[in-house]
Amino acid sequence: METDEQGQSTGQQRHADEQTIRALVQTSHRGPSDLTLVEDRRRPAAGPGEYLVRVGAAGVNFADVMQAHGTYGGGPQPPYVAGFEAAGEIVGVGPGVGSPLPPGTRVIGSGPGAFAQYMTMPAAGVVPVPPGWSDAQALGLVLNWATALAALKPLGEVEAGDVVLVHAAAGGVGQAAVRLARHYGARVIGTASPAKHDTVRALGVEAVLDGARPDLAAEITRLSGGGVDLVLESVGRATFAASLSVTRPFTGRVVVLGAASGEATVSTHDLVFVHPVQIKGLHIGALAAAAPALHRSLLAELEALIAEGVYPPGTPSVHPLSEGPAVLRRLQAGRTSGKYALDPWSE
Repeated sequence: METDEQGQSTGQQRHADEQTIRALVQTSHRGPSDLTLVEDRRRPAAGPGEYLVRVGAAGVNFADVMQAHGTYGGGPQPPYVAGFEAAGEIVGVGPGVGSPLPPGTRVIGSGPGAFAQYMTMPAAGVVPVPPGWSDAQALGLVLNWATALAALKPLGEVEAGDVVLVHAAAGGVGQAAVRLARHYGARVIGTASPAKHDTVRALGVEAVLDGARPDLAAEITRLSGGGVDLVLESVGRATFAASLSVTRPFTGRVVVLGAASGEATVSTHDLVFVHPVQIKGLHIGALAAAAPALHRSLLAELEALIAEGVYPPGTPSVHPLSEGPAVLRRLQAGRTSGKYALDPWSE
C-alpha cells in the first residue's frame, strides 16, 4: 500500500475529508452472504460521550456472524453497518466527554459500525493502542483478551494448579485464555478441530482434543485425573453436556461465553441431582455496563500483562474490507484460526 513519509496511506489521506465512506452493510438476517460493500455511506458524527475514529483495522468476531443471522441478543436490525470492534485514530470528540483524549490518539474500542472507514465509539470504553503496536496488533484487547481474563479470574476464580478446559482453543478468545490460564499456573486442556491442533499445542496445553469425538467427556476426565476445575464454554450444544459432566461437583465452575454450535439447556433437576456445578454467564459488553469498576480493573490488569510481556502484540490475518463477507463465511464454517481483521482503506 502506498504511504507518505509519516506512514499514513495515501488512500487514507484521500478519504479523510470526504463526507461519504466505504462500509459493509448487512441488508438482511440471512447471513454473511447479504453483507454488501457500499461506497457512499454517510460518515458518522460523534454524539454525546463519543469519539469519532478513523478506523485503521476492524476486528472480526463470531458475534458478527450471529448478528448477520439475527441471533445475537440485542443486535441491530438491518440494514446496518456491520462490525463492532476496531482500532484507529481519534478525529473528533462529541460533547460531554470528560477529560477527552486528544485528536490523533490511536485507540482500541468497540461500538456499532466498525466495518467502515469511520465509526463512533463510546469514550468510556476506549483504551490507547499500546506503544509500538499497530492498530491491527491491538485488536482483541477490549473483547477477546478482556473476555478471556474475565472468564478466568473474577468469574472463573482460577488458581494455580487448577485444571482448565478451554473449548474452541484455536479461536481469538481461546488462544488468549490458554495463554492467560498458563500464566496463572493452571493446567490446560483444549478442544479444537483436528486441523487446528498444532496451533493449540504451540500455546503449551497439556492436551488438545477434537471437540466432536464421541468419548470427549471420558477422555477429559482421564486426562484431568477425575475432572476439571473450570470450563470456558463457548461452543454450546456440541460440547455443553460434556462440559457439565467433566466439571468437579460443587467446586467446579463453567463460564458460558458463547454458543457457536447452537443453544444448550440445563434444568434445575440437572443442577440439583446430576451436575451440581457453578454455571456463570459472560458477555463482556454487558459486564462493562453493569459492573464498570470491574471492567476497568480488567483493562488495568491487561495493561500490566502487556507490560510484562504475557500479552504479546496480536498477529491477525488482515483482509481488505471487500473480503469481509468471505471472511465471515469462513468463520461461520469453522475454517479460521486465531484473529481476523479487515482493513477499510485497502482497495
